[in-house]
Amino acid sequence: MLSQLRNVAKFPSSVNTLFVNCMHPKYSHTDGFLYTCFCYVNSHLFSKSCLCSVEPDNLTDVLEFLLLGFSDDPEWQPLTFSLFLSMYVVTMLGNLLIILAVSSDSHLHTPMYVFLSILSMADIGFTSTTVPKVILDIQTHNRVISHAGCLIQLSFFYLFGCLDSVLLTMMAYDRFVAICYPLYYPVIVNPRLCRLLILVSFLISLLDSQLQCLVVSQLTFCTNVEIPHFFCDPPQLLKLSCNDTSTNKIFMYFIGAIFGGIPVSGILFSYTRILSSVLRVPSTGGKYKAFSTCGSHLSVVCLFYGTGLGVYLGSTVSHSPRKDAVASMMYAVVAPMLNPFIYSLRNRDIKRALQRLLNRTA
Repeated sequence: MLSQLRNVAKFPSSVNTLFVNCMHPKYSHTDGFLYTCFCYVNSHLFSKSCLCSVEPDNLTDVLEFLLLGFSDDPEWQPLTFSLFLSMYVVTMLGNLLIILAVSSDSHLHTPMYVFLSILSMADIGFTSTTVPKVILDIQTHNRVISHAGCLIQLSFFYLFGCLDSVLLTMMAYDRFVAICYPLYYPVIVNPRLCRLLILVSFLISLLDSQLQCLVVSQLTFCTNVEIPHFFCDPPQLLKLSCNDTSTNKIFMYFIGAIFGGIPVSGILFSYTRILSSVLRVPSTGGKYKAFSTCGSHLSVVCLFYGTGLGVYLGSTVSHSPRKDAVASMMYAVVAPMLNPFIYSLRNRDIKRALQRLLNRTA
């Protein structure tokens, strides 16, 4: 059978070809025919292709993905369920407290804290894109997600993730103006500019999510595939696609470089100017006071981009999908959970607002 396929496909004899039946027998199409496809891997060129008896485009309408998660061991399921549920509850409560504290205290109705409340909303959306699905899958023992559901999850994941990134850049700009141009701060960072920046942040994030979703929607799959992750991770989808993904990868990395590189450059520029301005302050107390106003924001920036960069570098070095899933959990779940603690512990204004809020409700 394999030799016949090799001859039909006219593979070079020097290529080590591995044929795998990609179609599970229980899957068939509405026209009553069972389609079978075979994937081959060129071990010398590290390339993958797919032989299907029909065009792959005709298969995406009935496609479903199976999210493998972290472990198939039933003994680990209660621990995974408890871990994700507890982290999700802590994330929701922490970020909701930040939003309530900012909205209920008139002293915090400033651009910095308005950006912080929007960031907390984005963190809630970012976590809610993936974690409830994981909790539901473990509870129902059903890890299937449809092709449309995967695209929707991917779209919201990039929407809130990019919104986090852009908002952190806006907050860095706010600190830059407050420290470097304190006398002009109320004039430059006015309420109208804040509303404009928030609107621009949302539009940029929406554009990024739709472009990323467009790239993934162009991928074709020969059959229902298994994703070794707890959500629809684009790099994993690129690996599982049957068609040539070189153009998709280039376009995806290009989008990531623009929508990820520009915010990082803005943050680095802002803090470079802040550092040079603070170093010119003669007194040690003045330097500490200036740095303390942006300490919480800088900690959140390091956590968000540090975990994200760690996942990216880890995926290029490590070839273990399970390790990639654990690393992705750090920036998709852990980082949004820790942000409220960082701001509440390192920011006196937030501490006082939370205390007043709790005393009022007690």
